[in-house]
Amino acid sequence: MRYKGATKTVSDIGRELKVGALIEGSVRKAVNKLRISAQLVDVQTEEHVWSQDYDRELENVFDIQRDVAQQVAAALKVELLAEEQEALDKKPAGNLEAYTLYLKGRYFWNKFSEEGLQTSIEYFGRAIEKDPTFALAYVGLAESYGVLGVNYMPPLEVFPKAKTAAESALGIDSGLAEAHAALGGIKVFFDWDWVAAERELKSAIEINPNDASTHQLYAYCLEVMGRPGDALAEIRLAQELDPLSLVINCDVGIRYYFARQYDQAIDQYLKTLEMDPNFPIGHIWLARAYEQKGMYEEAVAEYQKKLTILSGDTQGAAALGRAYRVSGLRGILRQQLEELERLSKERYVSPLDIASIYTRLGEKDQAFEWLEKAYEQRFGLLAWLKLDPSLDSLRSDPKFDALLKKIGLGK
Repeated sequence: MRYKGATKTVSDIGRELKVGALIEGSVRKAVNKLRISAQLVDVQTEEHVWSQDYDRELENVFDIQRDVAQQVAAALKVELLAEEQEALDKKPAGNLEAYTLYLKGRYFWNKFSEEGLQTSIEYFGRAIEKDPTFALAYVGLAESYGVLGVNYMPPLEVFPKAKTAAESALGIDSGLAEAHAALGGIKVFFDWDWVAAERELKSAIEINPNDASTHQLYAYCLEVMGRPGDALAEIRLAQELDPLSLVINCDVGIRYYFARQYDQAIDQYLKTLEMDPNFPIGHIWLARAYEQKGMYEEAVAEYQKKLTILSGDTQGAAALGRAYRVSGLRGILRQQLEELERLSKERYVSPLDIASIYTRLGEKDQAFEWLEKAYEQRFGLLAWLKLDPSLDSLRSDPKFDALLKKIGLGK
């Protein structure tokens, strides 16, 4: 969909995606009638290898998906393995209404906003009401609650719901890669059981080796297990599988950031922002890398862009600039702390972000107070405590080692 309406040639798109062939097509719907046109195009020659039109009833959409996959495989002279054929023959849902509700849930899930995730939960729940055996809908629930627990809501409130949903999906279909991946992610971010997480994620990859998000989760798991080289290889593989994903491209830079390779991190963040200059996560991490290099003016500019993009807060962005001019880095940090305190009255905020700011201000007692709150709340990103450069000044304190041991990261 990133290429919808684009003027790029098939060759251009193929080079960007690093693929030898593309499927393109269109779908028209009138009441319960579907007309689907699909073409398989050779990237190098731009010739159509195969094409087909389908005029079917809407209720036969699953059959069309299977037919297209089989004919594309035949045109590419690819021999499907027995398990691949079995996967094609298996319908994702018992009825079309449940599947449609699931797709609407995915649409809102992809917004990654708190409101979008809450709406996705409603749709996944309605899909389950229509088809209680719809395993993918349970996976959708698990992933929605999981993202909420990392970014927007108290983890102890939502992660148990995520785990129940993932386990329900596996109870329905133990061979569903997405369900193993969802449970693996929960074990990384909430259970802090990285051995079990690796087991689930490897199971998911064995079932479906071409899912970018599973390799992304596995990269996280490997990183907190102390295997940064393997983590970078996994996130690079995820990037190869989904080269247009802004989150995955930014994640490549984050792996460099945690390895203290700030120049490589900055280079990767800039490449990500070339794809979408309004991607707020890219500006946040670019600012952090600039800050670690002592490039404070550049960091301030990125923090300002983040504020403007996320909330249109031009006044807050201007105030941040004034704070830096008056008090330097401490001014920025004080301003950010005031902003988090204001936000905390409206919604859940990251206790780790607050701890990081206090650390950089040199106020260690307050930093440890908030790190303990993060532990008590089971805040998922605390799994990166051992790696986070912003916390380096705390590492010589015995309280830091004690916290690492409680999380399961200490010796």
